Amino acid sequence: MTNIVLNLQAVRDRITTACIASVRDAQSVRLVAVSKKFGPDAVLQAVAGGQRLFGENYIAEGVEKIAAVTPRLSAGVLLEWHCIGPVQSNKTRLVAEHFDWVQSVDRLKTAQRLSEHRPEGRAPLQVCIQVNIDGGGNKSGVPPGELEALAIEIAQLPGLQLRGIMAIPEPTPDFLATCAVHQKAKALLEQINSAGRLPLRLDTLSIGMTDDLEAAIHEGSTMLRVGTAIFGSRS
Repeated sequence: MTNIVLNLQAVRDRITTACIASVRDAQSVRLVAVSKKFGPDAVLQAVAGGQRLFGENYIAEGVEKIAAVTPRLSAGVLLEWHCIGPVQSNKTRLVAEHFDWVQSVDRLKTAQRLSEHRPEGRAPLQVCIQVNIDGGGNKSGVPPGELEALAIEIAQLPGLQLRGIMAIPEPTPDFLATCAVHQKAKALLEQINSAGRLPLRLDTLSIGMTDDLEAAIHEGSTMLRVGTAIFGSRS
């Protein structure tokens, strides 16, 4: 087995252990392998290890990788591609045409352009709103107080299906501090669902990466975005 396959198994073991500790079903947490800066061969090694969800931060790189990987997949193997990086206005068509999910929407204009560019006949583009959960100055994301209004607007757009929220908090010094930040994200999602102003209940809480996946699972994460622990350090 390759290192990537072994790393994947180690991450899955961490997820299982964290779910047991939190009295959760491990199947309730989806793993997105963040493959930015790694080539098609690395993705295909992860596919050989059973991975099907992949995340890309850089849109042009992601589109090229999707085009390179897809013809090399075995019959019947389908991958799910997540755009998890900033989406500039001039890149919305690429995202809408090539990705299955976009987790980093934080403006109505971006969502509107994604809706306009989603090809007819394709399943709706699955969308998460990125929230600047801890006020980090260098982070993208809508302020928590503006989340509900934006969610209501996005939920009405054709070609999109609003699924939940995503957050990338600043690093914290310990497990309890990390849990506290993730708890804020969980509370926001619960608040929106309890308000009953959306046509569908949001089911996705995308929090947790290599260093904080245990805390994220403890606080209810349904989707982890893990890169380094699977593919190794990036140059």
